[in-house]
Amino acid sequence: MLRLSTRDDENMPDSTILHGRLATEFKTIRAMMKIYCAKYHHGTPLCESCATLLQYAEQKLDRCPYGQQKPACNQCPIHCYKPEPKAQIRVIMRDSGPRMLLHHPILAIRHLYHEKQACPDKPQINASNRHQRKQNPDK
Repeated sequence: MLRLSTRDDENMPDSTILHGRLATEFKTIRAMMKIYCAKYHHGTPLCESCATLLQYAEQKLDRCPYGQQKPACNQCPIHCYKPEPKAQIRVIMRDSGPRMLLHHPILAIRHLYHEKQACPDKPQINASNRHQRKQNPDK
């Protein structure tokens, strides 16, 4: 699922299964985790617990029933995360969110804009990224 990026400026795991808006959301979560882990765990790029949580987040993004129409998690009527990882992500986002404007301003502004958009009423059947990957393995 995760692989190390080939870019020299960022030795962080990239998603090989997400694309479109889901990939952008993964980049945002990854950037927030990098900021948090560097501050509290001194991880370079991520400590083991943060890397495990990032992998969990990637899996949840992949399986989101809304697919590419995914709303912001705090507005979603479907709660995918288990309570413990959800609490960890909330702490990371609360701590890293304000710093995102300094470190990754474009991702931060996109995330704030995405949070203000209305949540779709109901997810379409088989809209998840995982289902789309299995239907179209060449992508």
